[in-house]
Amino acid sequence: MAVTMALKPPPPWDIIQQVSDLVGASGIKGEVDKSVRALAQTALTRLDVVSREEFDAQAEILKRTRARVVALEAELEEITRELEALAAGEGQTGKS
Repeated sequence: MAVTMALKPPPPWDIIQQVSDLVGASGIKGEVDKSVRALAQTALTRLDVVSREEFDAQAEILKRTRARVVALEAELEEITRELEALAAGEGQTGKS
């Protein structure tokens, strides 16, 4: 049974550098650079990525939401304790 390992593709900047090295100082270097950059931009556009600003904004919203959840959990716990104490107090007065 043969084991096949998937090869990890090289990073895009390595590919850009290799193309640049292959083209060298020829007159088409500018055209190749422009085409490679356009291709890389198209590939990045297809990815599901967000801007740094949007990421930071969402991270801040998540931080505030987590803090609110913790506060609400503590409040719920306190209310539950109060209700249990009331129920226990009513149970004792009903037994007299």
